[in-house]
Amino acid sequence: MKMTRKMIHLLSVAFSIALLMRGCDAQLDVCGRASLNTRIVGGQNASPGAWPWQVSLHRNSRHFCGGSLINKEWVLTAAHCFDDTSLSGLTVYLGRQTQEGTNANEVSRSVSEIIKHPGYSSSNDNDITLLHLSSPVTFTDYIKPVCLASSSSTFFNRTVSWVTGWGNIKTGVALPSPQNLQEVQVPVVGNRQCKCLYGVSTITDNMICAGLIEGGKDSCQGDSGGPMVSKQSSIWVQSGVVSFGRDCALAKFPGVYARVSKYQSWINEKITTSQPGFVTFTSNGTDGDLAISCTGVPAIPTTTVATTTTTTVAPVVCGSATLNTRVGGNSSLASSGVWPWMASLQFNGSHVCGGTLIAQRFVMSSASCFTRSTNASDWTVILGRLNQNGSNPNEVSIKVANLTLSNGTGDNVAVLQLAVAPNLTNFIQPICVDMGGNTFSANTQCWVAGWGSGAGGVIQTLQEYQTSVVSCGNSSSDNSICTSSLNLQQGDQGGPLMCKLGQSWIHAAVLTIPTLTNSTASRSARAQDVQVFTKTSSFASFLTSVVGSFPTSAANNSTLGPSSGSQTSSPFCFTVSVLLPALTALKIFHQG
Repeated sequence: MKMTRKMIHLLSVAFSIALLMRGCDAQLDVCGRASLNTRIVGGQNASPGAWPWQVSLHRNSRHFCGGSLINKEWVLTAAHCFDDTSLSGLTVYLGRQTQEGTNANEVSRSVSEIIKHPGYSSSNDNDITLLHLSSPVTFTDYIKPVCLASSSSTFFNRTVSWVTGWGNIKTGVALPSPQNLQEVQVPVVGNRQCKCLYGVSTITDNMICAGLIEGGKDSCQGDSGGPMVSKQSSIWVQSGVVSFGRDCALAKFPGVYARVSKYQSWINEKITTSQPGFVTFTSNGTDGDLAISCTGVPAIPTTTVATTTTTTVAPVVCGSATLNTRVGGNSSLASSGVWPWMASLQFNGSHVCGGTLIAQRFVMSSASCFTRSTNASDWTVILGRLNQNGSNPNEVSIKVANLTLSNGTGDNVAVLQLAVAPNLTNFIQPICVDMGGNTFSANTQCWVAGWGSGAGGVIQTLQEYQTSVVSCGNSSSDNSICTSSLNLQQGDQGGPLMCKLGQSWIHAAVLTIPTLTNSTASRSARAQDVQVFTKTSSFASFLTSVVGSFPTSAANNSTLGPSSGSQTSSPFCFTVSVLLPALTALKIFHQG
């Protein structure tokens, strides 16, 4: 067949993209596949090759923790295994079956680098670490990487999971000779129930629990750092890293694990080549954990729907504000429904930050708003609100089910997943998110809105300010957008910089307040000639991994590029979501 130059060019581009995709997501071709695994029930010796990602960590020839292979040269394990961060005497065994005797299928590697999560604390929060092997391993039936749960994964209460390791078989009782790799099947215990069992302050959103409430199946000392996995279709997905527990297999104290899905951004930041395969694990049905409540874990209230009559608009579009006719002006009190995506983030009943509805169950804000708590259960989102004091007939108050923070350098954003989806009305609508890196030219007119401290009169009405895009000058960056001076106040942060393109309002940046050195100005940021913000589009990969897909724009506007409905996780790498029937997943172990 005769090929034109244009056809050859298109084929060349397609081939190049295919190579880039393969280079970024090579592990998705092999991760989570255990051809020798036919397990259906648990609590027994594992057969050779059943868990080909399982590794044994040795120091001075003695096993002390487990781990999981996540690509050809990186291992995921627990931070508490490395109080001693010396590389001396540290060996990783892969393909190992028993701790005694010969293992015909195993290989060993030393470790060239230990990367502990910077947020690891003595309370076992962020109990996760990466080990860089001294040289790559070759994959076999007995040595393969596991897939990792992506940020958008859901592991409902009772999700079936498996935990593996060479730890004690009960408290103080070592695994008997020849110390064969053990496997145990355990169900996920929802975080609300786990908090009721352990105490609210012990369990954070960075953890996941698994085990039998009646006890009898659990991990134990020596299993720490090992993987908890669940199977989705034919793929095994790691949901947890063995972290801690109360003794071993005690009734009412399930094992606690580091929740792998919380660390997708951090892991990809540290591993830049042959990145691990992240897969979205999706639980079907309803999460029974949402019905759990106890002292300190209040019941999740049902959405309070406005009693006044509102006109419901299409729930699948973004950037539409029927009651907004803004064309000019400087600053004023907003009116009801003008900015229907505005959210008030509340901690203990008080407004802390602004936020923006970006999809029906997701709100975006600034990560700096969550210094006092990163526990989702501590936060409430109010949508459709106009006044912080007084009545708001169009508002809805919703608890937060999950809270995820980006983990880049510089400014970061937060995404809050709502416990229930609000009804969309003229007063509650999502804004379009700039996912394609739109160019907002100089003099583009934009707006900000918020409930800044001391503004809005006695009833603290939502404030709105018009600004314009300007050159960033020396602060110029592909990730920056600059506006004319703004006097943002505490309480405004987390809200949106909003620009209208065509018929749709676009979220261009999350509002942040400059760090102040003058204590007398602590409640208000100084006005600057140029205000520099980080573009929303610079968080496109993170947002896609957490939210998934976004609403389409209210009008088909070619200037939006790939922003609406785009599910591309980054310019070259693609996060693969396995949207197949979920079977089950989660974990079960103790410190060791």
